[in-house]
Amino acid sequence: MKKRMILPLIVIMLFTIIASACGNDASNNATSNSNQETAADTTSTGAAQEETTDTITYQSETGPVEIPAKPERIVALSNGPNILSMDVTPVGVDEWTAANPLFQDKLKDVAIVTDSDPESIAALNPDLIIAGSTAKNLEQLAKIAPTIVYTWGKLDYLDQQLEIGKVLNKEAEAQAWIDDFTKRAEDIGNEIKAKYGDNVTVSTIEIFEKEVFVMGDHWARGTEALYQAMKLNMPEQVKNDTLQEGYHSLSLEVLPEYMGDFVVVSRDMTRDNEIMKSTIWSNIPAVQNKHVIELETKAVTYSDPTTLEYVLNIFKEAFLGESK
Repeated sequence: MKKRMILPLIVIMLFTIIASACGNDASNNATSNSNQETAADTTSTGAAQEETTDTITYQSETGPVEIPAKPERIVALSNGPNILSMDVTPVGVDEWTAANPLFQDKLKDVAIVTDSDPESIAALNPDLIIAGSTAKNLEQLAKIAPTIVYTWGKLDYLDQQLEIGKVLNKEAEAQAWIDDFTKRAEDIGNEIKAKYGDNVTVSTIEIFEKEVFVMGDHWARGTEALYQAMKLNMPEQVKNDTLQEGYHSLSLEVLPEYMGDFVVVSRDMTRDNEIMKSTIWSNIPAVQNKHVIELETKAVTYSDPTTLEYVLNIFKEAFLGESK
């Protein structure tokens, strides 16, 4: 009788032990799962925090601006060529950049935008907007996306490219181009002086139908390359009269007084020009000596790396009879 009672007791004890063990396993599994979920939540939160802090503070001329560390959807109301020169394609550009023949291949699918229509800019969902200081609706643009403003001419052409490099997280690349370009351009300038003399002069003019403007040393049309990088001379009359505004309007009668040994002419090369058919023009020594270098205006109204490389190659060929 006692033996019969002992066996059920043993069975009951075994069930109790097994149940207890299963309970502990379930508890341990639940704790483990809870810990894993907590770790996952923590990781997720960390990733979210990393995403939200993936910005930099850019010191713009109007003050600090929080911008994406690597902007991907840029609307360039200004400085589009500087951006394109660093192999970054904006989602929107101004009409003048869009019309530039040097960039049309890169801009086939890029929207043309204007500061007068902020709604069309917002529709592009930009993460960064770059605009000129005279742009309209700047406050409204800043509500669409972080907006950086540049005043044209406040920075020289090299510093401007370096600033764009900072914005695009490509500062080292921008600096490398600056160092390389200035060295090559100066070398070409030295070759030109060796061939024509240290005092050789170059004038840069832009001709419209019946208007002529002479340019100083920072008014695009290749002037930064000629005078700043290549260190060529402009006539004293040009230097004096362009010092304040950067350019100077001329009448046809006084044009010869501003002409150097060489003349760089920016114009619409698809059309004939009355000024270049005039007797006054044909009697200019540089014209008679075939020292006239013509540039298509639409291609040379900026001072970005692509444009500067383009004009440098033209100047090298025109002055020295060789190209890259």
